[in-house]
Amino acid sequence: MKTKKFLCLSLAMLLLSSLATACSSNNNGNTAGADTTAKPDATKSTNAGGEEVKKDKVTYTIFNGVAGSKDGNTNETTIGKMLEDQTGVNFKLEFLVGDLNTKIGTMIAANEYPDVLIPDAAIEEVLNAGAFIPLDDLIDKYGPNIKRVYGDDLDQMRSADGKLYFLPMSAQVGDFVPDPEPTAAFWVQRRVLEEAGYPKVKTLDQYMQLIENYAAKHKDEGLTGMVSLTHDWRFFATANPPMHLLGYPNDGNVMVDPTTLEAKTYSGSDAAKRWLQALNQLNSKGLFDKASFVDNYDQYIAKLTSHKVLGFFDYRWQVQNALNVLKDAARKDPSLDGYNYFPLPVTFDENTQDAYVDGPGGLVTNRGIGITVSAKHPERIIQYFDNMLKEENQILLSWGIKGETYEVNDQGRYYRTAEQINKIDEAFNEKFGFKYYSWNWPSYGGNSTLSDGNAKGVGYQPEVFQMSLTDKDKEILNKYGAQTYTQMFAKPIDRPWYPAWGFVKEQNSPELMWETNKDELTKKYYPKLVLASPGKFDSIWGDFEKEWNKLDTAGYEKWTTEQVKKKVNMGK
Repeated sequence: MKTKKFLCLSLAMLLLSSLATACSSNNNGNTAGADTTAKPDATKSTNAGGEEVKKDKVTYTIFNGVAGSKDGNTNETTIGKMLEDQTGVNFKLEFLVGDLNTKIGTMIAANEYPDVLIPDAAIEEVLNAGAFIPLDDLIDKYGPNIKRVYGDDLDQMRSADGKLYFLPMSAQVGDFVPDPEPTAAFWVQRRVLEEAGYPKVKTLDQYMQLIENYAAKHKDEGLTGMVSLTHDWRFFATANPPMHLLGYPNDGNVMVDPTTLEAKTYSGSDAAKRWLQALNQLNSKGLFDKASFVDNYDQYIAKLTSHKVLGFFDYRWQVQNALNVLKDAARKDPSLDGYNYFPLPVTFDENTQDAYVDGPGGLVTNRGIGITVSAKHPERIIQYFDNMLKEENQILLSWGIKGETYEVNDQGRYYRTAEQINKIDEAFNEKFGFKYYSWNWPSYGGNSTLSDGNAKGVGYQPEVFQMSLTDKDKEILNKYGAQTYTQMFAKPIDRPWYPAWGFVKEQNSPELMWETNKDELTKKYYPKLVLASPGKFDSIWGDFEKEWNKLDTAGYEKWTTEQVKKKVNMGK
């Protein structure tokens, strides 16, 4: 979601899926534009706007500011090769290793950029440096599908000078299709639930007790009760739970009252104190992983797949790769199913309605993909993006190839056979290209509907979701009287402003300054609070409160409330 600090927004989607990493820091992904010299026998075609589209082969560089897949070329995947055949364009991909701000800062200092940049939380710095070129004229000339998909929403992306410098990652197209899995949750290993007799777990106290009981019975197994992610901008995975425990969705730094539309922060609230004190108690019993405050993202993912971690809180997109690894292993060897994680709708109190399932919301405008000043012939890049947004290519990117990765029944419904589901594991996703193209590119939103009524997202198609469930999945869901995971969670309510972390903020504004200072403060004190002896907790909290009260939190809340009301009025 995911209180990432954004220039034009405020994370966490979050949706995304999050990826496992491996890239080399000496990769030339941050060099100037690639050679775009046309071959003598280059072929040409026209796009939907009648503009000529060159198809001579060219490779552009792209840097993704989210730690992810292995570095590589898109044309080394099935999907990427098909898109290259259509456009002549290949992308050499580099994914983040190490610190995002350091990487982006190096690019800015040298004034050397990849051709395309996905700066993620560092988008403010990239815009301040003037690294992106304006896209308005390129879209007018080469982007009919970009206009079709994003429409008037593009106006929300404009900078103070009225120009458009980057494209949002996705936009809702067609009817909203609900997700059969929660956006976020408190996760626990299935073997823990099984041993406890599949109890109802609603409150944080019940969740912690469940973990403690299992760990006490398995003292010689070297188990970790909980881990938490704190690395870099992903600190939100540790800071965000208070709002969820109070029954609010991920609006970033605030909780928004759906009736009054008033925004209130929570990082210095009693709810935050209650959450951190729960972790402190767990730590005092030797069940919290102290390394959580020093581990990087890769180490965190590795621990989740180690079979040793009983529980954690996080957003599904951020741990999807780990969940997939565990699921793949359990499909091949059902005896490993107990190491899979099960999502639980945990709140502070029994009577609090949870909000872990995302409903329809607004456009996320503080993340995106842009073309840099280093790119030669940027029209080739915008044409590639526009071509991706053709519906047949959105089907390719999500569903793949008919007869190979999906089928169509007599009623025109897309589905996957059991054989196809079993073969599409993490290795297949990488080779075919599903992993490279799953996020960070211009696309239909995951909850979108295709023109023929099928879900754009494969996992959102009811037929596919049910077919993808193993016998053990169905058995456990049945224990809780559910057919999908989201049936265990509360239905989302209408929040037309959502997500508040996506509101555009002016560069160097008081709002961004507040977020920076808040992040520094929580990163300084939250580790102390969790790792302190229980007797010192209140004293450290008092020190934190003194520093917290120096922030202009009232000003931040006032500004955010104004943005919420503006967004709601825009939708009327």
